[in-house]
Amino acid sequence: MCYNIICMSKKALIILIMLLITLAWRPSFVISENAGGNNAEIDALNQKINEKKEKVKQLEKSIEEYKAKISQKRLEAVSLSNQLAILDNRTAQVELDIEITENKLDTLSLEIETLDLNIADKETTIKRQKAIIAELLQTLHQSERKNYLEIFVAYNSFSDFYNRLQYLQTVERDLGKNAKGLRIAKEDLEDKKMQKEKIKISFEELNDKLNQKKEDMEEQIKLKADLLGQTQASELKFRTLVSTLRSQYAAIENEISGIEQEVRRRLEEQDRLSQTEGFDPGTLSWPTQSRYVTSGFRDPDYPFRYIFEHNAIDTRAAQGTPIKAAASGYVARTKRCTSSSCYSYIMLIHSGGLSTVYGHLSKITVSEDQFVTRGDVIGLSGGTPGTVGAGPFVTGPHLHFEVRKNGIPENPLGYLVKDY
Repeated sequence: MCYNIICMSKKALIILIMLLITLAWRPSFVISENAGGNNAEIDALNQKINEKKEKVKQLEKSIEEYKAKISQKRLEAVSLSNQLAILDNRTAQVELDIEITENKLDTLSLEIETLDLNIADKETTIKRQKAIIAELLQTLHQSERKNYLEIFVAYNSFSDFYNRLQYLQTVERDLGKNAKGLRIAKEDLEDKKMQKEKIKISFEELNDKLNQKKEDMEEQIKLKADLLGQTQASELKFRTLVSTLRSQYAAIENEISGIEQEVRRRLEEQDRLSQTEGFDPGTLSWPTQSRYVTSGFRDPDYPFRYIFEHNAIDTRAAQGTPIKAAASGYVARTKRCTSSSCYSYIMLIHSGGLSTVYGHLSKITVSEDQFVTRGDVIGLSGGTPGTVGAGPFVTGPHLHFEVRKNGIPENPLGYLVKDY
């Protein structure tokens, strides 16, 4: 009996060829998704990232301990020693907050470095897959120049022919697999690049917060120094200072409340408030470019809380920063000063029972009995201790911003636009 391929009948040969052509092809090799060579370095960076995150958790626990100490001190009677203890704890808290922020920045830097290595690995994988695809296409192109009958008669045995056919099937299958792998690798690469860009934005925002926290720290230290300077470490002088400051605050509050009621009554009688906008929560524009709030509405950590409730928010603003009207309104009061002990401010009356107050101004550029439009510059910020218009309740340059509804102070953050 003859088993040589030449001994086969033409009909049997054709049937065999058609059978082999219809065989299902299965892949035998594809580039691994982890073909990059930076795995060890990436693992080391991930370990560092985990260590940084653990450090942040420990620091956050320490901050909670200082907050508890501050809360306890607030329950005690107001005294110089008590206030100094609060300031010391606040300073320690800010120091830890700075350390946390620095650790978070380090973590983001490590994450960026890790992504860079991942991106490099993906680019290497893509390069290798492109090279293999090119080789597969070349092999198929060469094979397509011959039909299966020509390939078949070129071999001396059925086994050789079958192996060749299986090889071509594997080549075609691997071409499809590598093309799919290339697409997935490219999508993953783009995803890693987007992650990197988001982390870079977070890094910049966090770095800005770090600088703000460092300014907070300087203000805490200066506040303690000023307090010691004014009282000369005397409890008696401290009580006298507190009494004087409370009287000054009461006078300012009475002035603002009285003027608002009188001006609003007069404007409503003359129907002049129709020139201003109507309001719903979340419609006021930020009066400063900065959104960094140094003291919140009725902030329990407000440094002068032992004197009065902080019915406003303070936003960080360097001395001389343009201050803009949060909405269109009527200029009801412009308190101009010639000394640092005087509190300089502007009050705008709006429709809907709303009014806004802008305090610690170094310069006022509007006049009473005029209307202003949202975004108009109405003055320049101040608040640096010892400068004209800063007033007695300052630790550093900022804007004191109040929102009042029917004369009652409300949290400005409930009205300011949340543009980011």
